[in-house]
Amino acid sequence: MKSKITGGDTRLLFETTVLNKYVVRYYQCVETGFIQTEEPYWLGEAYASAITDLDVGLVWRNLSLANNLTKFLYRNFNSKGVFLDYAGGYGLFTRLMRDRGFNFYTTDKYCDNLFAKHFDLADVKGTEQFTALTAFEVLEHLVDPIGFMREIVDFSNNIIFTTELIPEKPIDSCDDWWYFSPQTGQHVAFYTQESLRVLGNMFGLYYYTDSESLKNYGLNLHLFSKTKFEQNPFFEKKEPFIIRKARKLVSRFDKRLVTLESLTMQDHDMIKDMLNKPNIT
Repeated sequence: MKSKITGGDTRLLFETTVLNKYVVRYYQCVETGFIQTEEPYWLGEAYASAITDLDVGLVWRNLSLANNLTKFLYRNFNSKGVFLDYAGGYGLFTRLMRDRGFNFYTTDKYCDNLFAKHFDLADVKGTEQFTALTAFEVLEHLVDPIGFMREIVDFSNNIIFTTELIPEKPIDSCDDWWYFSPQTGQHVAFYTQESLRVLGNMFGLYYYTDSESLKNYGLNLHLFSKTKFEQNPFFEKKEPFIIRKARKLVSRFDKRLVTLESLTMQDHDMIKDMLNKPNIT
């Protein structure tokens, strides 16, 4: 089987039972360490529900991401820009980010938008490209990672995403890493930093990761960007002690330095006006 990242050779890594009934082979890219399943013929069953019963961390994950991305976007991008959460599920992350003042929209082909109605991709007006695109818990589901990248690169020059990196230890079975999750059958692609770097290079994108500071963020965040940052954008720039103290002092009196005005009431009034308009047929 050829690697879905490089097109080069793979080696058989192990076999395991997926969905408690299918014996499935897992292969590893010789060049990058990327792991993939054999062609996943079981996905129709795996996606009978878009969100699996095992995903008990969905709410916590969205809250954590919203907290982390608020700081990250404010520090590195135009906070007044327009953003898109790709494969955004129920729209919870988009709603949380709009509550924090970021002009976020969502799109998902396979899941109903429950929390961010009227802020779908189809509702965006006057935006040819987004300031940044987010794609959380997506890459591990991809049958065709390169095809997915072709699909999203026109939306933005900055792609912020999560996926857990393959641990730096011997892996001989699915028991060696919880992220394989064969019980759900939805995870079919697993990445190393090198495989993500190669994937980004194919599209002229620099690759950055927070993998060295997981304890600070609590999640494995990554960035593909057309911008070559002077330093890893996930790490705050080291400043002299006196400047850090001054920033903290000023921020007590000037909330504009640390937050944006929430869009919650603005969104409420907009939707209220829409609902008050009579339907014209």
